[in-house]
Amino acid sequence: MSDNKIRCRCKRCTIRSLMGPAVIITIGILFLIDQTHGGFFQFMNLLPVVLIVIGSILLASALAPMDGHNFANVPPSATPAPPGVSPTIPQPPYPGQGQ
Repeated sequence: MSDNKIRCRCKRCTIRSLMGPAVIITIGILFLIDQTHGGFFQFMNLLPVVLIVIGSILLASALAPMDGHNFANVPPSATPAPPGVSPTIPQPPYPGQGQ
Protein backbone atom coordinates (compact mmCIF):
# COMPACT_ATOMS: atom_id res chain seq x y z
CA MET A 1 0.00 0.00 0.00
CA SER A 2 1.43 3.31 -1.01
CA ASP A 3 -0.20 6.29 0.57
CA ASN A 4 0.97 9.80 -0.18
CA LYS A 5 1.08 10.86 3.45
CA ILE A 6 4.55 11.52 4.78
CA ARG A 7 4.90 10.12 8.28
CA CYS A 8 6.90 12.09 10.79
CA ARG A 9 9.78 10.22 12.39
CA CYS A 10 10.76 12.76 15.07
CA LYS A 11 11.04 11.53 18.66
CA ARG A 12 7.94 13.43 19.79
CA CYS A 13 5.66 11.88 17.16
CA THR A 14 7.19 8.44 17.71
CA ILE A 15 6.42 8.58 21.43
CA ARG A 16 2.89 9.87 20.82
CA SER A 17 2.22 6.98 18.45
CA LEU A 18 2.74 4.59 21.37
CA MET A 19 -0.30 5.98 23.24
CA GLY A 20 -2.91 3.56 21.84
CA PRO A 21 -0.89 0.36 22.20
CA ALA A 22 0.24 1.31 25.73
CA VAL A 23 -3.33 1.98 26.89
CA ILE A 24 -4.63 -1.27 25.34
CA ILE A 25 -1.83 -3.32 26.95
CA THR A 26 -2.37 -1.62 30.33
CA ILE A 27 -6.11 -2.31 30.27
CA GLY A 28 -5.43 -5.94 29.31
CA ILE A 29 -2.97 -6.38 32.17
CA LEU A 30 -5.45 -4.81 34.61
CA PHE A 31 -8.19 -7.21 33.48
CA LEU A 32 -5.75 -10.10 33.88
CA ILE A 33 -4.84 -9.01 37.42
CA ASP A 34 -8.55 -8.62 38.22
CA GLN A 35 -9.31 -12.15 37.01
CA THR A 36 -6.40 -13.85 38.73
CA HIS A 37 -6.13 -12.07 42.08
CA GLY A 38 -9.45 -10.37 42.84
CA GLY A 39 -9.80 -8.72 46.25
CA PHE A 40 -8.21 -5.29 46.26
CA PHE A 41 -6.89 -5.82 42.76
CA GLN A 42 -10.27 -5.14 41.15
CA PHE A 43 -10.31 -3.33 37.83
CA MET A 44 -11.97 -0.19 39.21
CA ASN A 45 -9.37 0.11 41.97
CA LEU A 46 -6.56 -0.09 39.43
CA LEU A 47 -8.17 2.22 36.85
CA PRO A 48 -5.95 5.21 37.85
CA VAL A 49 -3.03 3.20 36.45
CA VAL A 50 -4.45 3.89 32.96
CA LEU A 51 -4.41 7.62 33.69
CA ILE A 52 -0.82 7.37 34.92
CA VAL A 53 0.21 5.60 31.71
CA ILE A 54 -1.52 8.23 29.56
CA GLY A 55 0.02 11.06 31.56
CA SER A 56 3.51 9.60 31.43
CA ILE A 57 3.34 9.18 27.64
CA LEU A 58 2.06 12.74 27.20
CA LEU A 59 4.81 14.05 29.47
CA ALA A 60 7.49 12.09 27.62
CA SER A 61 6.24 13.36 24.26
CA ALA A 62 6.14 16.95 25.52
CA LEU A 63 9.75 16.70 26.69
CA ALA A 64 11.01 14.99 23.53
CA PRO A 65 12.76 17.13 20.91
CA MET A 66 11.07 17.88 17.59
CA ASP A 67 14.27 17.62 15.54
CA GLY A 68 13.29 16.58 12.03
CA HIS A 69 9.54 17.08 12.59
CA ASN A 70 7.51 16.95 9.38
CA PHE A 71 5.25 19.97 9.10
CA ALA A 72 3.86 18.87 5.71
CA ASN A 73 0.55 17.72 7.23
CA VAL A 74 -0.17 21.16 8.71
CA PRO A 75 -2.69 23.12 6.63
CA PRO A 76 -1.29 26.34 5.16
CA SER A 77 -1.95 29.49 7.14
CA ALA A 78 -3.88 32.41 5.73
CA THR A 79 -1.82 34.48 3.32
CA PRO A 80 -1.44 38.15 4.16
CA ALA A 81 -3.22 40.69 1.99
CA PRO A 82 -1.09 42.45 -0.61
CA PRO A 83 0.08 45.98 0.24
CA GLY A 84 -2.55 48.64 -0.32
CA VAL A 85 -5.50 46.25 0.08
CA SER A 86 -7.32 46.28 3.39
CA PRO A 87 -8.05 42.78 4.70
CA THR A 88 -11.69 41.93 5.24
CA ILE A 89 -12.75 40.84 8.69
CA PRO A 90 -15.23 37.96 8.58
CA GLN A 91 -18.53 38.84 10.18
CA PRO A 92 -20.39 36.41 12.48
CA PRO A 93 -23.38 34.71 10.80
CA TYR A 94 -25.87 35.93 13.41
CA PRO A 95 -26.18 39.40 14.93
CA GLY A 96 -24.86 39.67 18.45
CA GLN A 97 -22.33 36.84 18.16
CA GLY A 98 -18.72 37.56 18.94
CA GLN A 99 -19.32 40.83 20.72
